[in-house]
Amino acid sequence: MKATLIIASDEWRYWLRSKLALAVVAIFLVILIFVSLLTAVRMQAESHERAHYQADSEQIFLSQPDRHPHRMVHYGHYVFRAPMPLAIFDPGLDSVTGQTMFLEGHRQNSATFSASESSANLGGLSWLTPALIYQVFAPLLIIVLGHGAVTREREAGALAPLLAQGLSGRILLAGKKLALFLFVMLLLVPLVVSALVSLNSGESQLAAISLVGVYLVYLSIWIALTLLISSVLEKRSSVIATLAAIWLALTLVLPAVAVNVSSHATPLAGKIETELTMLTEVRDLSDGHDVDDSVYNNVEAGLLEEYGADRVEDLEVNIRGVLAQMAEAELTKTLNVYAERRQEAEMRQGELLGKHGWLTPALAVAFASRSLSGTDLVHYHRFLQQAEELRFEFVQGLNRTHAEELSYIDDINRNRDEESWERARVDASNWQVLDEFYLEPASASVRLAGAGSSIWMLVVWLAVLSGMLIWTGGRLRL
Repeated sequence: MKATLIIASDEWRYWLRSKLALAVVAIFLVILIFVSLLTAVRMQAESHERAHYQADSEQIFLSQPDRHPHRMVHYGHYVFRAPMPLAIFDPGLDSVTGQTMFLEGHRQNSATFSASESSANLGGLSWLTPALIYQVFAPLLIIVLGHGAVTREREAGALAPLLAQGLSGRILLAGKKLALFLFVMLLLVPLVVSALVSLNSGESQLAAISLVGVYLVYLSIWIALTLLISSVLEKRSSVIATLAAIWLALTLVLPAVAVNVSSHATPLAGKIETELTMLTEVRDLSDGHDVDDSVYNNVEAGLLEEYGADRVEDLEVNIRGVLAQMAEAELTKTLNVYAERRQEAEMRQGELLGKHGWLTPALAVAFASRSLSGTDLVHYHRFLQQAEELRFEFVQGLNRTHAEELSYIDDINRNRDEESWERARVDASNWQVLDEFYLEPASASVRLAGAGSSIWMLVVWLAVLSGMLIWTGGRLRL
């Protein structure tokens, strides 16, 4: 253990003497800290802004005057997707998916106002984030510092005396690995700070700790890979060229290839094509506006029998409101089928893309990071589903008010004159059917389970490379 510490401290002294190494590290840390602060400020501002708009939207809806209840069904309501606490580190899909949705009767609208155009796999990032820096650029810094860990000793003629004095290659590599590991721990300080800030915003300790652990494993993979190449090749120029090529392939080329492969292997139906098919099916459904629609003959007969009435005018409920409830339920069932198909197709595409983490740890850590941060495709779908639940509940609440608070006679005569129109309004207290909207994130344990396959990929990558490094250390020669 003492020899390992001596080797690690010697490595640090070499880095501190190297002006180039210090300059690269300093520039990187400044960029990382600046981007971390910028992202945290931006996402917190987004969170406050969307919460403000959400409160305003709810207040505007609830403050509407007395109206016909079906007017409020079409008046609608806006909901906003608030960022998760860990979005200050990894905004994930926030920039490429809609953040706002307009809820109204008879329709399921798409989320709108994304920060950038959506990519095919909903996985592109449109701005620099701390997560992206750790995933792409931190490995490059490890390569810069560690590429000469063994070859430098070999080229300087120091490796032979070390081995001749009985120092094993494994101890040598362990010391070099410890030095790089301590550097990685320093590198993770901005991430730890972001995690601590997220705890104050309501994030769970499990999610925050797991996120830090995931990036520790990821950067440890690059430590093992860097030392392995430095041990196998004899010249520093060959080592740096090989590691640069590997970095380029694993962080840039292979992820891009994986996106294209996944998009072509599991193509998504176009929006226009899907909506045309859906509208064809929806056209055969009644919208609930026409009481004389043959679809509702049995409904009218059933209500007359239930209330012992001879005419719809004598019913204790307004049949127009009852039919609106039935039509909305039937229409929503059909719309949900298409929405679920779309989400399932997107999930299949995302799962296929995630499997490419076996080819590159950069994809594995990206998927694990977004899952733990609550900024992945799963949480975007949660927003769509929870928004739809709210839409259906308040629309059906208004339809129920239509059926129970407004008489059929006043309803059908509302356009006769001004006085009739006034009688067809209901009290504004009925708008209280609208509940507050809050995007409920998945629990930390569920997010950790969702990231399980990606974490397993990272662990396997680290285990294989560490095993190869240990084997190489036992066979280290001049």
